[in-house]
Amino acid sequence: MTPQYQIRADYDARTIVVYQAYSPAIADAALRAGRFVAPFSFHRMTWIKPSFMWLMHRSNWARKPGQERVLAVRITREGWEEALSQAVLTTADPAAVAQAAVHVQWDPERSPRGAALNHYSIQVGIGRHLIRTFTDDWIVSLTDLTPQVRKAATLIQTGHATKAQRLFPAELTYPMPLTLEEVVSPGR
Repeated sequence: MTPQYQIRADYDARTIVVYQAYSPAIADAALRAGRFVAPFSFHRMTWIKPSFMWLMHRSNWARKPGQERVLAVRITREGWEEALSQAVLTTADPAAVAQAAVHVQWDPERSPRGAALNHYSIQVGIGRHLIRTFTDDWIVSLTDLTPQVRKAATLIQTGHATKAQRLFPAELTYPMPLTLEEVVSPGR
C-alpha cells in the first residue's frame, strides 16, 4: 500500500524532474533560451510538481487555457532539497506561511482519468525571492512534453489507457533526508 504522504518522482543521482504547464509564449521562450526568461514572471510564486499525473489533472492534459504546454523541468537535487528546507506547509499558521520563501501543499494524487486517489502528491511553491535561484542555478534542462501528453490524452479518451501509461514518466519514491521529511510532512 502506498504511504499517504510520500514524494514520488523521476530522479537520478544528481537531479529530479518537476513538471509545470505554461502558455505557448512562456514555454517557447524558455525552450529557446534553455531556462526561464520573459514573459515568465519573476515576481510571483511558481509551483513545481514532481507528480506527472497531478499536473495532467491540473492542466487538463495541456488543454486548460494558459497551460497548453507541459514542460519537464530537470533541477538539481541539491536545489530541490534546498527549497524543501525553506518550506512551510500551507496549512501552517498564516503568518508563517506569509513569510515563507517556499510553500508546500499536499493534494490527492490522480489517476489517468483524473479520479482522486487515497494518497497525496506534493506541490512546491517557489517564492519570488528564490525564483532567480531556481531559474538560474537549479535548472539543468527543460524538455517539452506536450506532444507526448497529447498522445497519451488521446489514447486515454479512446479507451487505450494501458498504451497511454507507457508514455508516463517512471516515478519512484524519492529518498528524503529525515530532516526534510519532518519539514514537509503533515502531522509531524
